[in-house]
Amino acid sequence: MDATTFIILLFIGLFAGIASGFVGIGGGIIIIPCLIYFLKLDQYQAQGVSLALMLPPIGILAFYSYYQTGHILKIHIFYALIMAVFFVIGGGLGSKLSFRTPVHIVKLIFGILMLYASYKMIYSGITHYFQK
Repeated sequence: MDATTFIILLFIGLFAGIASGFVGIGGGIIIIPCLIYFLKLDQYQAQGVSLALMLPPIGILAFYSYYQTGHILKIHIFYALIMAVFFVIGGGLGSKLSFRTPVHIVKLIFGILMLYASYKMIYSGITHYFQK
């Protein structure tokens, strides 16, 4: 790995981590497009790298900050554990489905999901802003 690749990875990781801790977004929304456009990985490679970086306890410091402020109650930790179990199952099923789907369709679906999420967040923010 050359120094330029290392620096790009450093900035992608830092930006995704800050965004995740700040607004709770999934790292894939930042990480996957950055890996594709800055490091020229293909969709499957970018998805694999994004999933691999989630294996260690990423977000533990951000989670702990939310826990300390009382924003995450013990019941919410139980919610997270239930979702984690099904996330593992869904991740296995989703990866098998992804490899059976042409890559251009996977990219299209990913882009549509990001576009839809962006629209909903922007609309909600604007609506809330003008209600004040």
